[in-house]
Amino acid sequence: MNEADAWTAENDVKTILTQLHLDELDQKIANLSGGQKKRVGLAQILIQSPDLLILDEPTNHLDFDSIDWLEDYLKNYQGALLIVTHDRYFLDHVANQIYELSFGKLYTYQGNYEDSVRQKAERQEKALQKEHKDQQLYKKELAWMKTGAKARSTKQQARINRFEKLADKVSNKVQVDQNIDINLGQQRLGKKVIELKEASLKLGEHQIIQDFSTMINAGDRIGITGKNGAGKSSFLNILAGQLSLDSGELIIGETVKAAYYRQQTEKIPEDKRVINYLNEVAQNVVNTEGERISTTQLLEQFLFPRFMHGTLIRKLSGGEKRRLYLLKLLMMQPNVLFLDEPTNDLDVGTLTILENYLETFAGTVVTVSHDRYFLDKVADRLLIFDGDAKIEHYSGQFTDYLKQEKQSTRVTSKKVLPASHKSEAAVQKPKVKTKLTYAEQIEFDNLEQEIDQIEQKTKDVKEQMATISGDDYLQLGDLQQQLTTLEKESEEKMARWEELGQYVD
Repeated sequence: MNEADAWTAENDVKTILTQLHLDELDQKIANLSGGQKKRVGLAQILIQSPDLLILDEPTNHLDFDSIDWLEDYLKNYQGALLIVTHDRYFLDHVANQIYELSFGKLYTYQGNYEDSVRQKAERQEKALQKEHKDQQLYKKELAWMKTGAKARSTKQQARINRFEKLADKVSNKVQVDQNIDINLGQQRLGKKVIELKEASLKLGEHQIIQDFSTMINAGDRIGITGKNGAGKSSFLNILAGQLSLDSGELIIGETVKAAYYRQQTEKIPEDKRVINYLNEVAQNVVNTEGERISTTQLLEQFLFPRFMHGTLIRKLSGGEKRRLYLLKLLMMQPNVLFLDEPTNDLDVGTLTILENYLETFAGTVVTVSHDRYFLDKVADRLLIFDGDAKIEHYSGQFTDYLKQEKQSTRVTSKKVLPASHKSEAAVQKPKVKTKLTYAEQIEFDNLEQEIDQIEQKTKDVKEQMATISGDDYLQLGDLQQQLTTLEKESEEKMARWEELGQYVD
């Protein structure tokens, strides 16, 4: 028991389950929802505390406070983490190394997601510059070859060999992610889109909304988030006219043409080919400039290269099917979009395309999501579902709301004892510190030199990392660990230096 540190096991289990909002500990697994089962699976893995923890999309089916707890838990995790995720804020907070699989190659970046985006841009820029130089050299060597050069000497033959290698090289173009602009036209949308008047709905024992009224207008960007099981998807079904109210009124504008991207993809005929599936909607669509765009062009814009257009749908991955389903909805050229957890099972490339599309989308967007990055990008007005028909309204970005919530939680969690319970020591005014003790003065005098030494060590480690091949993962991992330790030590020393410095004459 001591060796396994098992005395606290039961308490640890309860803590993890509670943080993942699995409060009814006596429930049978068979009675849980799909999302709850996934959270039980996550809890089961976390409690094992393995040396290597592999997580595939761990933030799916978690609400924002569970994600926040999981981030803190994993940041302090003693073992190694290997995480597949589309959650970019999660990567920023948890990862210190990013692997990217792109065009059949694996690239490694040091740092978090934000660092990887910068390093990827630098890598692609260097590759394009190198490609340009190779093309210039190829043109020069091609002109020499056209003069009728013959291999009369070893030197000429070597140059011909180099030219042939160069020809192979320039024929393989550098593949980079394109800046894609999906520019689709849409029907005119009147000012009034959707109105709820004193609406109420109860599903089973759960009150979803109670005497709720709101107005959704043209151009609104509304994000819906909150606790799991609080009725977010049900509320979206109400707005989309898929659920009838118990009382109250739902008014939908006459000009509304809505598309609904659901959590569960509609049933797609598996034996149909990709392009035929889209041609059922239309063989081409019109953009905002009145130009016609073919389904072939749209598929390429949505990261389906030409060789995939004739592929049978059953051969697509789950994420590719979701991407195809989303493209079909956008091809209908709606002016109101309902999106239910659109970031689940979509890769970062597709999410970026969707976010860019929504930025220029002239209609109304209502989305249910727990993805903080996505909500920050697409929503400027929030409805937060707290359960039992309690709905908060918030104007602004989701991360601002979370900061506000954390601050208010810290304030309310500070318990102040009544005056009669305060000890005599607590009532006495604390002594005001005005100068350093002898020991603190010696510590302060040495801190500056210690900080300089740490900075030099940090510089040396970074230089070592720059000279190591990207394939030497073990050495890179050791150096990254050293770097993390040095940076933490530097922060602590600087904080102490600033703390003592205020009492130096």
